[in-house]
Amino acid sequence: MPFPENTPLPSPEPDFADFPAGHGPADVAAPLATDAPGRLARARGLFRRFERPEPSAGRTAALHIGLFLVTLVTTTLAGIQLTRGAVDFLPLEVFQLRGAALWVELRRGLWFALPFLGVLTVHEFGHYFTARYNRVRASLPYYIPFPMGLGTFGAIIRIRERIFSRREFFDIGLAGPLAGFLVAVPLLIYGFTHLPPLAYLYAIHPDYAQYGADYARHVYGAKELANGLTLARPLLYQWLENAFADHARLPHPLELLHYPVLLAGSLSLFFTALNLLPMGQLDGGHILYGLLGPGRFNRMVPVLFTGFIFYAGLGLFSLHDDWQTWLYGGPVYAGYLALIFWRVFPRPRQGLLLAAGIWAGQVAGAALLPGIVGNPGWLVFGLLLGRFTGIYHPPAPDERPLSPGRQLLGWLMVAIFVLCFTPSPFA
Repeated sequence: MPFPENTPLPSPEPDFADFPAGHGPADVAAPLATDAPGRLARARGLFRRFERPEPSAGRTAALHIGLFLVTLVTTTLAGIQLTRGAVDFLPLEVFQLRGAALWVELRRGLWFALPFLGVLTVHEFGHYFTARYNRVRASLPYYIPFPMGLGTFGAIIRIRERIFSRREFFDIGLAGPLAGFLVAVPLLIYGFTHLPPLAYLYAIHPDYAQYGADYARHVYGAKELANGLTLARPLLYQWLENAFADHARLPHPLELLHYPVLLAGSLSLFFTALNLLPMGQLDGGHILYGLLGPGRFNRMVPVLFTGFIFYAGLGLFSLHDDWQTWLYGGPVYAGYLALIFWRVFPRPRQGLLLAAGIWAGQVAGAALLPGIVGNPGWLVFGLLLGRFTGIYHPPAPDERPLSPGRQLLGWLMVAIFVLCFTPSPFA
């Protein structure tokens, strides 16, 4: 709902004395009239045909609650599939089960869905309540279900008006990841301190039991190590693991998918780091913009974005690739680089030259260090930043610098980003 402080005063009723009679389509209910009141009624009818009315409170609540419930179902199903050890489409066949068999599957899925969605919810409500505190109109979270993988693309809130000050950008941007982080850390600690005995893993892989706690040396060959899905362990994850876990019960990284609470906690750290990337209008962009101001931030962000894309595409092309790779993949990648760097500089030509330089540098890097590779998955995120949301931060009418306390908190969030981020989150 709008706040009085941010709502303009109502305008006086316009004078439609000169509004042309008979203007508009013939299906408007008000009859054609030559007098001013008749033309005023007709003008209002025309206006209401094209004005988009505000949805009712009940309809808005139904939308948000409905999206949450659908996302709860999809993430629960995703949790079932993930704990089976696979990243795939949602296992809808679960609903063919009945009684205790259905509950066993749903319980395992909920052990992933509830903590994971809990962190996302706390994150978004951190933004929401901080926006409301600053009298900035914002929507409740929109949850985004997805029929495979994690079961969701996360959640977003919509800021419904322009943010006035640099401080407000900083506060609203920082509140979400800080709130989510303060929940994700206890979640991981709980996961490490409540690890099930190895009998839990043996029930999933009975052939592991004969090897005991040393199963990893015997059951993983080169193929499993090369093709298995593992989640990277950022610095903070490693510190918490060493401080709180019983190492006799710790799963091998290839088995982490079978442990729903640890999986939810590690993914929560990943999404925290993802939101804290210091570019554009991501939360990290708002924070760094608040710390540095628009001038320094917008001079720094092209360098950060260039390094980000350089790493992402490193190793995609090399001088040793066959001609088919260059013939079919080369134009696609060249078009991608041109598309995302087109708007980085005021002149498109400068962006195209930068794109060509990045590609040449990647090929040179692959020639000098043949084993080095980046993470092509980041290229999708680079497309969203470079083409759709933009990498720069818009200015605010009030550009006064932050207080010392906020600056300290901002640099603390930069440190949290370093502790939670890993360049290759999925291996």
